[in-house]
Amino acid sequence: MGSGGRERSRSPPPGIKLIRALRGRDATRRTYRYSVLFITFIAYASYHASRKPNSIVKSVLDPDSTSDNLPCGISDHSQSWLLNMIFVKHPTNSSREAYSSSEGWAPFNGKDGTALLGEIDVAFLSVYALGMYFAGHVGDRVDLRVFLTVGMVGSGSFVALFGMGYFWNIHNFYYYLFMQMVAGMFQATGWPSVVAVVGNWFGKRKRGLIMGIWNAHTSVGNICGSLIAVGVLQYGWGWSFILPGALIASVGIIVFLFLVVTPEDIGLLSTYDPRRKKKQVVTEDVEVGPTEKTANGIEADSQDGEGPKTEDQMNEADSTASDAVGFIEAWMIPGVAPFALCLFFAKLVAYTFLYWLPFYINNTAIGGEYLSVKSSGNLSTLFDLGGVVGGILAGHISDRLDARAITAASFMYCAIPALILYRVYGGISMFANIMLMMMAGLFVNGPYALITTAVSADLGTHSSLRGNSRALATVTAIIDGTGSVGAALGPLLTGFISTDGWTDVFIMLTLSSLISGLLLTRLVVAEIVDKIAKGKERTAQQEIAGSIIQPLLSAD
Repeated sequence: MGSGGRERSRSPPPGIKLIRALRGRDATRRTYRYSVLFITFIAYASYHASRKPNSIVKSVLDPDSTSDNLPCGISDHSQSWLLNMIFVKHPTNSSREAYSSSEGWAPFNGKDGTALLGEIDVAFLSVYALGMYFAGHVGDRVDLRVFLTVGMVGSGSFVALFGMGYFWNIHNFYYYLFMQMVAGMFQATGWPSVVAVVGNWFGKRKRGLIMGIWNAHTSVGNICGSLIAVGVLQYGWGWSFILPGALIASVGIIVFLFLVVTPEDIGLLSTYDPRRKKKQVVTEDVEVGPTEKTANGIEADSQDGEGPKTEDQMNEADSTASDAVGFIEAWMIPGVAPFALCLFFAKLVAYTFLYWLPFYINNTAIGGEYLSVKSSGNLSTLFDLGGVVGGILAGHISDRLDARAITAASFMYCAIPALILYRVYGGISMFANIMLMMMAGLFVNGPYALITTAVSADLGTHSSLRGNSRALATVTAIIDGTGSVGAALGPLLTGFISTDGWTDVFIMLTLSSLISGLLLTRLVVAEIVDKIAKGKERTAQQEIAGSIIQPLLSAD
């Protein structure tokens, strides 16, 4: 992207050119917006789907922690036919061989197997967090479509190579460590890029709700990744990595062919251009109506009251464009640091569930019974289902209140009792486990989704940037990169703490939720003060309006 002028001189993607040629006319801005939401949705869903196999395969690589320590005399309570179909009891030795051998997979089947799996997770997430900072800085300077494509194909390749260790009979710990670290580097390209692209197409109005719904890709990806991984586990755990790797690489090709990064790429005005407020645009002394075409033959977009830009308009936009915002300058944007630190602890909680929930379920009796590896993976998807509801709810509430910090902090505080209830009462019955797990997912993933989407987009187009929208990827990378450090720390600590019991793990998670909410205290107070001031102002205006209208009513 180098400079503003070069950024806006990109041509449309190959797939868009082909569609234009076949249709003989261009699509509307609304159509492009829908396409951007859909493509970025499946793109980041595939990112998360390719991360999920690690948590599913843990119990296969290290079966000693689950199969050898099962208590005797497990009760055999009858369950409903639906639960029996999806969540089966822990398999016998004969049926378990369909998923793994009793010896597990060296080097993860030793006494330190759980710790080694934790080190694999933290290596991936550490490189991911570090790469996030660089990815955002680079993303504001290059073509995000190409950047995403390279990241997705590269990530898919190394995720698949991790699974190939099964077929190549590799038992070297450093092989798997290296594959995960390189995959983490490529995975870092995803989040800053997709948020920046969506931010380029959508203004602040209803951004929380739109991005809350859009952010369901995280949970959808986790669910799909889990289902794919457990579905092919019986054929060898390597397939649980190869198929998600092929999926993300394939979606990367779709991104390259069809993703339109900015409205300027197809000749439309920027979302943040003040001229878009006009109901009609006059181009070369000809008023462009709802379905008229401009001189260059491209259909005008009347949905937002604009048509394609003329050469003079594009030159004017180029002349007012600023260079991409620097890393330190982005940190100084008001609100970036508090939300970044808040996300550190929020993602610590969320990613501990992402990487360890199936393992936890597999090791915990539910209604006096233990679930199989496959059933544990299926059950864990309900946490993400609750997260979908939480993300949409948090976005909608923050839009209605116009208070991002209040919403995020409130959800984090509500996550504390939700986590305690899940730990204490989640083992009573399957119904209780499902309900409490979904409730925990709602409150844990709600603020995580809000901060990484709407908040990042808001801050990336903050008023202090004076109209420069080229900070979206950098700000998103700073916030999510800081959060990813916490995401790396949570699974690492869990790998060590869980050896002494899971209660200590949940204590860590509840304390992290508390700290996450407290870090937003200053912003929460500022939002409350602002609400009170606006309320007093509205009351005063109503009183003035009432005093003016009253004599007229009396005269009648």
